[in-house]
Amino acid sequence: MESCNRKLIRPSFNEFKEKSDAPRKASPAQKRQVPPDQTNAENFYYLKQMQSKTLMTIVLKDGEVIKGVIEWYDKSCLKVNREGDPNLLIFKSNIKYMYKA
Repeated sequence: MESCNRKLIRPSFNEFKEKSDAPRKASPAQKRQVPPDQTNAENFYYLKQMQSKTLMTIVLKDGEVIKGVIEWYDKSCLKVNREGDPNLLIFKSNIKYMYKA
């Protein structure tokens, strides 16, 4: 048996360092994303009803029923145009529910 000088080939320390710095795959628990705070479904609904000028029935928390067309809305209120009655600015916090008349 002949003995020969073998040179072991080892990766340099820098290669190990580069591999450890590379981003690791996220664990399954971290993969899941948090749902968005706002889906914009409410905004889409208001815009659709405003464009088609749909007559809406709005029921307030105190039981009062208001019928009219939504003219505009913002973060906290709706402006409702009514025929034969004055237009109203209704706070969203006072609305129990609403539906198409």
